[in-house]
Order: sequence, then structure tokens, then C-alpha cells
Amino acid sequence: MVARTVLGLVVAGACALAPVAACAQEVPISTMWTERVRQAPFEASFKDDQWLGERRQYWLPLGEVVLFDGLLNLVLRHTEGNEYKSTIHSIRDNLHSSWTTDRDPFSTNQLGHPYQGSMQYGFARSAGLSFWESTGYALAGSALWEIAGETTPPSANDLVNTGIGGSFMGESLFRLASLLLEDEDVPPLWREVGAALIQPSTGFNRLAFGSRFDQVFESRHPANYSRAEIGFSGTAEQTTGTSTTKLSRNELQASYAIDYGLPGKPGYKYRRPFDLFSFQATASSANGFENLMTRGLLVGRAYDVGPDVAGVWGLYGSFDYIAPQVYRVSSTALSVGTTGQWWVTPSVAMQGTALLGVGYTAVGTTESSADTDYNYGMAPQALLAWRAILGDGVSLDVTGRAYFVSHVASINNRGRDIIGRIDAGLTWRVYKQHGVSIKYLGNIRDANYDGVDQSQSRNTIGLFYTYLGKDGLGAVPRPQ
Repeated sequence: MVARTVLGLVVAGACALAPVAACAQEVPISTMWTERVRQAPFEASFKDDQWLGERRQYWLPLGEVVLFDGLLNLVLRHTEGNEYKSTIHSIRDNLHSSWTTDRDPFSTNQLGHPYQGSMQYGFARSAGLSFWESTGYALAGSALWEIAGETTPPSANDLVNTGIGGSFMGESLFRLASLLLEDEDVPPLWREVGAALIQPSTGFNRLAFGSRFDQVFESRHPANYSRAEIGFSGTAEQTTGTSTTKLSRNELQASYAIDYGLPGKPGYKYRRPFDLFSFQATASSANGFENLMTRGLLVGRAYDVGPDVAGVWGLYGSFDYIAPQVYRVSSTALSVGTTGQWWVTPSVAMQGTALLGVGYTAVGTTESSADTDYNYGMAPQALLAWRAILGDGVSLDVTGRAYFVSHVASINNRGRDIIGRIDAGLTWRVYKQHGVSIKYLGNIRDANYDGVDQSQSRNTIGLFYTYLGKDGLGAVPRPQ
């Protein structure tokens, strides 16, 4: 509901200091600052990133975030009830209240709040601010909402989902909107409309301020692998556990996925957060969103091992929302790992990502007969993704994810949740950008906490039409 309301509102409205040594060496601070930024391995300089001083705005996005939260509150207090009818007294109480962990509907907390955060993030990002600055606006907007937007005590889980998860989602959407705006093969009007649909807050700033922020970002032409798919998926096996939801054995699915900034392109640098990222979203006729996942490199370094192996390693940030009908899991996490490409032969390339980290994770049964089947906790997690590209005609993709939801920072005193997911697909490029894919999706959950002791699973097989992006199956050419 919150996600739909957020989108409706938009449519309706449509670092480091200079070294002390500079003084001792009598070197101008401006010179030291320029040199330091030029040599920075992780974050691009303002000049490189075109964050021109006269185009950087701080008060404008702050006002937009406050106005956005205010309008959202006005809508929800007339459509959802007393929870949003905040007053001076409720604001004062929340300011003096301890932060809690709430149990609002799963989709509200784990999908609606991150999307709300991506909107707040987008107002700042599209006004010329950096990733880290824009994340501050998303966190501030979330805190404002928890204290003044709702009458219930502020919740820490919403702050994580909105401020951090929303920033990870927001940067991916901002990059996708920017890619479209830079695509000269698309008519200008459709570029603007498409960018606004991808990230409405960016579209709003472009509509309201015209060309003022046109030069605040440039993608630097990353190597990408994008694909859009539509097809049918059927159930091979499922175990419902305590889920009482009406299951659909067959479902129509539509998805979009992109791997952005793949290693191996000469001259491409990983200086900014999310210069490398992956994004995937799947809509289902059975339950709305089957998944919405993004992961991006926050800080890292590139490496190569001869002309055939190239990669990048570092710290990644991720947001996952997965809903295979019988249960749902969502996580905002930090991980360390690597992404790389290896040319095995002149016509066969291997790409892969390996991550290990920890996240703040929620998991629960869809429409459970057990009132307690909703768990939060710190979750060690791992991801292993592998792709084999055979010439320019066939690719095989396999991605595995695992989450161990512990009792640390949990709303339950004991117990744990173990979730596993494997996603495998074989794609055959039939003609130009048109292809066919066969996909297998396996999900399993084993839960044991507060009287809940169950296993749930869902395995599906599907056939899809696949429309590939301009970069084909995604192999980055070997350096000449």
C-alpha cells in the first residue's frame, strides 16, 4: 500500500579534509585537495563526476524530502487510519520513546519502506549530491517519518529498511534512469518519461528544474549485460508449512535484470559506489513481486591476471526481497567479495561473483496460521553466482543464496531460520537480441523459533522469451 501511495504522490506532483602537512609544506590547500582526490582509489573527484559546485544543492532535496513525507502522511491518515494521524503530542512522545522493532505487514516493512527510501534518496542524488550524501538524506527522511509520520513508537527495522535498503535500491534506479537518459537511440521524450517511471524523484527534479541538473552525472559507458523476460512458470514441488495463502501452481512472470560495470573493459574505473552493481526485479501474476534484488560495490579495487582474467574486489551493499508464495525473506546487508571474468578459450568466457557478509533480515510465512511466524535477526549470508558464455549464442547462469537468521537482534529470544535459494537458467540467442530461456528456481526454508518448527519449499520450472540488451550475452571483449 505504501509503495502504491508513494508512486501515486509522485505522479500527482508530476570525504576527506586537506592534510595538515599542507600548511607545513606551504603547499596551497586547494592543490593538495585536488591531488588527493585525483589519487583517491574509491571515489571519483567532483570534477571527474561533474558534481559542479554551482549545481550541488543541499536545501532543495531537504525541502523535497520533508514535503514528500508530509504529503504521504496526509494521504495515509485519510486512507489507512489512526496510525498516521500524528500530532504534536505523538511527535513529542516519539522523541522521548525508545526505538522498537515493529511487526507491520511484511510487504509494508520490507518493500514499501525501501521504496519510500529510494524516493528520498533520489531527490538528493538527482540534485547533484553523491551516494554518501544522498544516503544521509534517506536516513534523515526515514527518521523524520518514524517520529512525525506515524503515531506508533519509532522502529529501528524501518530505519534500516528505508534509509540503507532504500539507498541501495535508489542508487540502482538512479543509474538505470541515467543509462536511459544517455541513450541517444531513444527519442528524447521517451527518455524523459522512461527515466521518470524508473525513479520518479529524478523525473520530478528534471521536470521542475529543466536542464539545471543535466550534467551532474555521467555513467562512463560501463560494460553491461541486460535482459528482459516474459513467460510462464509451473510448480514442480512445494511444501506449504503453516502458509494458508491460496497458491497458484502456474504463474505468468515478467522480469528485468542487469549486470552493470562488468570487469574487463579497458579504462573503466571503480571509483564511485555502484560503479559495479546487479539489479533484478520479477513481477508475478500469483503474488505481485516475486523478487526485487540489488547488490553493488561500495568500495573496491580492480585487478587483472594477464589478458584473460579481470575482476574487482571489495565491500558490497545489497538489498534482497524474495517471495516464493509460501514464505518471504528480505535482507539489507554488507558483504565482502569479488566479481570477475575469465576467458577460458577465445570463444568461452566465465563470469562470477562470490560474497560473504551479514545483514539485518526479516523472514515470515505468507498468511500464516501461526501468529508468531515473523522473525527479524542478524543473518550471516552468502552468494555465489556463475555464468558460462559459449560464443555469442548460449549462456548458462546459476546463482545460489543462503541466509542464516540468528537470534541476535531478533524479536524472538531463541531459534533460527535457514533459507536457501538457487536460480538457474539456460539462454539461447535465436536471432539478434531475441532469445529463449529455460529457468529453474528452487527455494527452501527451515524455521525453528517460538513454537514455529516447519520446513517450506517451492520449486518451479519455466519457459521464457528473452530480449537481450545491446551487449548481447554480456561477455566483455578481451583487450587487444
